[in-house]
Amino acid sequence: MNTDIYPQLKEIIKPYLPEDVTIDQVNKESHLMNDLNINSSYLVDIILDVEDAFDITIEDDEMESMDTVKGSISLINAKIEQR
Repeated sequence: MNTDIYPQLKEIIKPYLPEDVTIDQVNKESHLMNDLNINSSYLVDIILDVEDAFDITIEDDEMESMDTVKGSISLINAKIEQR
């Protein structure tokens, strides 16, 4: 697993966190909606930002695997390897 993706992903997630959640609460096991209280429209924005940042395309049926930070890292890694 590419360790460089995790800090980049945290930076992408950071602006979408609600005021009551800090970036320090984000860990690899965090569920974006349940643990970090990110709403579904922000989740779409995060996915778009991830696509831009890593120059990948995430298909609609793959978005479900981005529900956790760990799942997002795995999907990003897989997409980067496919390039």
